[in-house]
Amino acid sequence: MFFVLFLLTAVALLYVYLKWNFSFWDRKGFISIQAAIPFGVLDSVRRNKRSFGLAIYDAYNATTERFVGIYLTLRPALLVRDAQLAHDMLVKDFASFHDRGIYIDEVHDPMSASIFAMEGSKWRATRTKLTPSFTSGKLKGMFPTAEDCSEKLLAYLNKKLPDASAGEVDMKSVMASYAIDIVASTIFGLDVDSFTDPNNEFRQISKEVNAPTIKNIIRGATSFLYPGLEKIFNRLGSPIDGTERMRKLVHRTIAYREENNIVRRDLLQLLLQLRNTGKVNNDDSVWSAETTAESLKSMSKDNIAAQLFLFFVAGYETSAATASFTLYELAQNPDVLVKLREDINQALERHNGQLTYDCIQDMKYLELCVMETTRKYPGLPLLNRICTKDYPLPDSKLVVKKGTPIIISLLGIHRDKEYFPQPLTYQPERFAEETRNYTPAAYMPFGEGPRHCIAARMGKMNVKLAVAKILTNFNLEARLEKREIEFTVNGVPLLPKGGVPVKLTKKAKCGTA
Repeated sequence: MFFVLFLLTAVALLYVYLKWNFSFWDRKGFISIQAAIPFGVLDSVRRNKRSFGLAIYDAYNATTERFVGIYLTLRPALLVRDAQLAHDMLVKDFASFHDRGIYIDEVHDPMSASIFAMEGSKWRATRTKLTPSFTSGKLKGMFPTAEDCSEKLLAYLNKKLPDASAGEVDMKSVMASYAIDIVASTIFGLDVDSFTDPNNEFRQISKEVNAPTIKNIIRGATSFLYPGLEKIFNRLGSPIDGTERMRKLVHRTIAYREENNIVRRDLLQLLLQLRNTGKVNNDDSVWSAETTAESLKSMSKDNIAAQLFLFFVAGYETSAATASFTLYELAQNPDVLVKLREDINQALERHNGQLTYDCIQDMKYLELCVMETTRKYPGLPLLNRICTKDYPLPDSKLVVKKGTPIIISLLGIHRDKEYFPQPLTYQPERFAEETRNYTPAAYMPFGEGPRHCIAARMGKMNVKLAVAKILTNFNLEARLEKREIEFTVNGVPLLPKGGVPVKLTKKAKCGTA
């Protein structure tokens, strides 16, 4: 009898708690989206119907309010739908939203202390030190390494399509290999060829990180929604898959360079420069990393590993997706493809037929195409912040309290006809000065404000290089019927269901697009 009473009491208390928790926004006076207890707007994720990013996109489309309360399982969050308000939170009112509020435990888990997760003054100091690593001059210095990777991409496609007949290629898979190689080379300085060695160490790390296992799903959720719980998992000796392998790889690579006095033009070299001298040299011709006493070094090897792990995980998936989605849209929009070919040919003519860094930067229409791709398919479909100081909402009597998670659906805003007319139509011209047709505040593919993606220009360079190389050497076969890409239910990024099929034909004569 006692057990039955205890069980009934526990059920009653749980019921009261859930009803109280899921009335949070009502008590605060906010309009909210009706919650499916206990998963809120993530119930479709629980049912394996939608990915995290698409569930937030569904919530965006479920209302027309400027902002609305939602529940991310048991955690109340504010979904900001108004593009100008979202932009202001990220830029003008950054002081109230300067942190992401995700898991970080630098002392006990140094691999968690990436610039993406860092908070407050620690983030600002690290960001300031890292920013000189991504100047145009530094990227130009890394370009020859990137170009070598693009040649491996061409070699693979030439082998796969040996004659003039058309062949269908899963461009997402091809670009994943290219992106892993280019990130491994320009960031780590390691010679990797995923086309001939698909089981290399970087491939293995990417598989560990992205495998849709129960552990990865739970740990991804706790890192984002319940950072305190994630700290417990890690202190119990259960690191996130892939992190320890990456840490050992970075330590091994650093030791090899320091022992052999090796200098390369890559991001690791710049981080070693920062570690040994306290700064990244502003002279783009200087890449050496003068050594100092270990006690005087400004960054630990684990701290370097944390940054490189972030750039690897964030860089290869977004670059692969953007390049493959661009080629897919070009095949579906022959008029756009014709304009882009002309743009590439004219740029090559101006640069004596050499596909250099400056030549890539001179392809203005290619820039518009990449902008349109990242508009329609943002690398991360959402942005998140945590309110770090009470924030009165403009044109409202409501106040966002400190500690409230903020969610911005980039996919929702980028595909909202209020901000981008005909949002599902691929229109690079919408970004051209003479034909501009969009709301500037609504375009945030790499984030916005002080915490925008620090490596955005590097990622765009890698994407443009791949697209230009392929169009210079292959013809794209136009699709007879337009079809929107479907996405899988796994992960946070937009992962295409069934790949990204594109038909290619080798050109009879290479060198012109």
